[in-house]
Amino acid sequence: MSEDSTLFKVFSGTKSRYLAEKICKSLNWPLGKMNIEHFSDGEFSVSYEESIRGQYIYLVQSTFPNSDNLMELLLMIDAAKRASAYKVIAVIPYFGWARQDRKDKPRVSIGAKLIADMLTVAGVDRVITMDLHADQIQGFFNVPVDHLYGSTIFIPYIKSLNLENLVIASPDVGGSKRAGSYSKHLEVPMVLCHKTREKANVVGEMRIIGDVVGKNVVIVDDMVDTAGTLCKAANLMIENGAVSVRAIVSHGVMSGSAIKNITNSALTEIAFTDSIPFDCNKCEKAKILTISDMFADTIRRVQEHKSISEQYLL
Repeated sequence: MSEDSTLFKVFSGTKSRYLAEKICKSLNWPLGKMNIEHFSDGEFSVSYEESIRGQYIYLVQSTFPNSDNLMELLLMIDAAKRASAYKVIAVIPYFGWARQDRKDKPRVSIGAKLIADMLTVAGVDRVITMDLHADQIQGFFNVPVDHLYGSTIFIPYIKSLNLENLVIASPDVGGSKRAGSYSKHLEVPMVLCHKTREKANVVGEMRIIGDVVGKNVVIVDDMVDTAGTLCKAANLMIENGAVSVRAIVSHGVMSGSAIKNITNSALTEIAFTDSIPFDCNKCEKAKILTISDMFADTIRRVQEHKSISEQYLL
């Protein structure tokens, strides 16, 4: 880092400390000291254990379940503003509630917009995130949003597999743009899965649009929750003649019966980033790729007022 970029510090929430430590190691920069005190009734308070007056403050915290992670981030932002930080930048590798980006039926909330408003009211000056469920969520904010892409990590990994007759697949029509970008960059065909949902996390009918016979398929998606859609798509592709099926997923939410579903599925492997903590020992098919260097480089570029678009592969 250059001498004129020294007025910044990096802090972390409780559950994202593992990632913040790796980001700071990549930056060759110390992780800031802060204290999060928990009370018996479930409340907690945040305090910075060092001066942050007049500095750029980067707060690393994904907002995955439970909601304490979001509340921690909001309190961290508020405490930083009240401690006279110059700029507060929220580094949110996984932006939760992003699936609630519109009214898909009457009388429901738009959760992603609400979270954006909460962060803005708390006093955030900038947001750095990765692979939002829907790109338009960037427009929910009235502050700059640096939207990074997991393709920076995944494209080199897919190439390292040296798969013959490679095909990129999307588990649903909604992910066709993402899958299309991968297939164009890798210069390979793309197939789609068309599905209907009976209700949240429950997939109804599914069919494949495209040819997978004799192909090594890599399914690309932004997140894996219960893995129902992913596993159903993988099984269907094997039934339709695919040689192998792998999955590349940005955020490993891995809730409910996800581990069981993946273990019992036709998937050869599932790779996702460390935007959310996960113990690979719990699932032998899981592989974790770190995003720490990508976020460290983005922080460095933001701090030195340089373009970050150079690091995008897609």
